[in-house]
Amino acid sequence: FKGTAASIRGTMPNFCAAPNCTCKSTQSDLAFFRFPRDPVRCQRWVENCRRADLEGKTPDQLNKHYRLCAKHFETSMICRSSPYRTVLRDDAVPTIFDLTSHLNNPRSRHRKRIKELSEDEIRMLKQQKIGEGFGREQATQGLNASNEQNTVLEEEQEEKAAPLTLEEREKKDYLKSLFEILILMGKQNIPLDGHNVDELPEGIFTSDNFQALLEYRINAGDEVLRKRFEMTAVNLEYCSKTQQKQMLEICESCVREETLREVRDSHFFSLVTDEVVDIAGEEHLPVLVRFVDDSHNLREEFIGFLPYEADPEILAVKFHTTITEEWGLNMEYCRGQAYIVSSGFASKMKVVATRLLEKYPQAVYTLCSSCALNVWLAKSVPVVGVSIALGTIEEVCCLFHQAPQLLAELDTTISALFQDNEEKGNELKQICRSQWTGRHDTFEVLVDLVQALVLCLDAVSSDSSVRWSNFIVGRAFVLSSALTDFDFIVTIVILKNVLSFTRAFGKNLQGQTIDIFFAASSLTAVLHSLNEVMENIEVYHEFWFEEATNLATKLDVKIKLPGKFRRAQQRSLDSDLTSENYYKEILSVPTVEHIIQELKDIFSEQHLKALKCLSLVPSVMGQLKFSTSEEHHADMYKNDLPNPDTLSAELHCWRIKWKHRGKDIELPASIYEVLHLPDIKFFPNVYALLKVLCILPVMKVENEKYEMGRKRLKAYLKSTSALSRSSNLALLNINFDIKHDLDLMVDTYIKLYP
Repeated sequence: FKGTAASIRGTMPNFCAAPNCTCKSTQSDLAFFRFPRDPVRCQRWVENCRRADLEGKTPDQLNKHYRLCAKHFETSMICRSSPYRTVLRDDAVPTIFDLTSHLNNPRSRHRKRIKELSEDEIRMLKQQKIGEGFGREQATQGLNASNEQNTVLEEEQEEKAAPLTLEEREKKDYLKSLFEILILMGKQNIPLDGHNVDELPEGIFTSDNFQALLEYRINAGDEVLRKRFEMTAVNLEYCSKTQQKQMLEICESCVREETLREVRDSHFFSLVTDEVVDIAGEEHLPVLVRFVDDSHNLREEFIGFLPYEADPEILAVKFHTTITEEWGLNMEYCRGQAYIVSSGFASKMKVVATRLLEKYPQAVYTLCSSCALNVWLAKSVPVVGVSIALGTIEEVCCLFHQAPQLLAELDTTISALFQDNEEKGNELKQICRSQWTGRHDTFEVLVDLVQALVLCLDAVSSDSSVRWSNFIVGRAFVLSSALTDFDFIVTIVILKNVLSFTRAFGKNLQGQTIDIFFAASSLTAVLHSLNEVMENIEVYHEFWFEEATNLATKLDVKIKLPGKFRRAQQRSLDSDLTSENYYKEILSVPTVEHIIQELKDIFSEQHLKALKCLSLVPSVMGQLKFSTSEEHHADMYKNDLPNPDTLSAELHCWRIKWKHRGKDIELPASIYEVLHLPDIKFFPNVYALLKVLCILPVMKVENEKYEMGRKRLKAYLKSTSALSRSSNLALLNINFDIKHDLDLMVDTYIKLYP
C-alpha cells in the first residue's frame, strides 16, 4: 500500500517546488502546474529550478509529487482557455526564479537546497534563452507559410470522409474517461462534493471528489487524461459543475433507457411511487415501474426521481409529462398505478391518480403490495392529530433501532410488566426487533406496548449516569412527553378500533393469490361493518373513549381537551363541550367516514373485476370446483388480448386441462408459476390476461430478487444524508448492475454539447 499512499499524497500538493517560493496550492487564485513527463522538458524544468535534491528523481516521480506555481512562468507561456481551465503552452519552461533572497539570512534552514550557478552556466542559460526566442520566430514563419497547404489537405480529407481525426479520437477517449469516473462515483455512492465550500476560508481551493479521482487516475497512468491536463493548473477545476451536471444527466438517461427499453418490449406496465424524500434540500417522488420481462418474470425497477410540487394539479401535469415525453412511456399501456405516501401527502397524490384515470381509464388505481392496507389508510386520514401521532410512532421506532442498548432496556421493562403473561411479553419483544410500524396490527401492538415504552424512556431520560449519550437522553425525554399526551393516546386507541374492521381484509391482500381473490369478495362485508359503525358512532365512540381514558389513567395522564384547542377557544369555550364529544367530532367521525370512502375509491369496480380474473390461476379454479366465469370479468382487457374472439373457447380448454390433470400434478398456486409453465404458449389469451393481472401493484412480486429496485432505493436513502444525495447518482447506484454503453454516452454528449 506504500505506492498507493504516495500517489494519494501526490494528488494533494502543498507548496511550490521553486526555491524561496512559499506559495501554497490552496490559493485558488494562483495556478499550479505539474512537472512534465517528457524527459527532455522535465530536465529543463529541474535545471532552471536549481534544486539539487530534484536532480536524482525520475520524470514520473516529479510529475506525481512536485508542482510549480504560475509566478515562475512568463505570461506568454500561460493560456487561460476558459474561466475554469488554465494551461501551459506545450513548450513552456519556467524562467522566473528567486535564487538569492536566502543569502540575506545565511543561518536559515531550507528544505529546498539551491544549487549555485557558475559563470559558464549563467552564459549558457542566456544563450539558450536567445536561441529559444529565435526558434519560436522561425516556427511562426514556417507555420504561416504552410497554412494554405494545410487548408487544401484538410478539404481533401473531408471530401474522402476519412475516419475520426486524432483530435476527435482523443476527445472521445477523454470524455470516456470522465464518464467512467462519474459511473464509478454513482455505483460506489461517492458524492460529487468532497468538502463543504462554505466551511473553507475565502480564496482557498480544495479538490472535490470528482477532481480527486481524476487526479488519481492521472497519477495511476491514464495517458488520455495526462495529455489533457498535464499543463493544467492543479488547483483549479478541471471540469466545471455545469459540465458535470450535463454528463450526469446523460449517464442517468442512458441507464434508465436500458430498463425502459425492456418495459416497452413488454408493452404493459404499472407505475408506483414511494414516500416523498429529501434530495439536497428539495422534495422528490421516487418512481418505480412494474412489468413482465422476456423471461416471464414480474419485475419492479426504480427509474428515477420526480421533483415534488405542492400544487396537486401542477404535480399531475408534470408527472404525466415526465413519464410520457421525457421518459418515453406510452400511458395507453399503463394498467395500474399506486402511491405509497407519507402522512399529509395522500390527498395530493389522489389528485394525480384521478387525473391519470380521466385520461387512461385502464390505469387502475390500487393499493401497493409492499404497504399494509391499515398503515396506508392511517396515513391517508386527513386529520392533523393522526399525522402527528404517526410521526411520533416512527420516531420512537427509529430511536430504539438506533441503539441496541435501548432495545435491551425495553426487553427488561416488558419482562417486568408481563410477568403474569410471559408468552405475550416474549411476542412483544420479538415484534420490537422488527419494523413493527409497517404491520397490519401496528396500532394493536402500540396500545399493548405504550406503557413499556413510556417507562423505558422515562428511565433513560432520568438516568444521571453516563450510560446514555446526551442525544439519546434528550430524545427519550421528548418522545416520552409525546407518548403521554392524551391527544396521542386517544388517537392510537381510535385508530386501533376503527382499523380492526379492515385488518383481516388487508392481511389477505398481502397473502397468496387465493387469499387476494377471496379478499376481493369480502370487501362488501367490510364496508357493511364500517357503515354500521358510522350509523351507531355514538355508541362505538363511547367504548373507544373509555378504553383511551383507562389507558391514560394507567399512564398517569390527565384527561383534557388539547391545549391548542383550549387556547383558541378561550373566550367562547362551550362549558358543555366534553373531551369525549370533542374527539368524536374531530377524530372518530372523520376517520370512519374517510376510511369508508377510501376503500370505495381504491377498490373500484374495475379493480374488483381485475381481481376476480385471478380465478384463472389453477389453485383458485380448483377451490371454486372449476366452475368459473372469467370471460365476464375479462371484458375490460379485451383489447389487450391477441385473439379475443377465441377467449371463451380457450378458457374452456384451460379449465378442462386442470380439471382432468394427472393425480400427481399439483395445481399452480401463483401467476408466477403459471407464466413459467412450458405449455402456456398454447393459451395466448390466458397468458396475456395473467401478464396484465400480475403487474397490478396490489399483486406481490413472488420472487424477491426481482423486487431489488425498492430495497436498493431504501438502502441508498438510509446510507446517504439528504445533502449528499443526487438524483442522477442515485439512479446509477440503485441500478448498478444495469449495463451501460460508454460510447453511446460519449456520442450523446458530443451531439448535445458540440
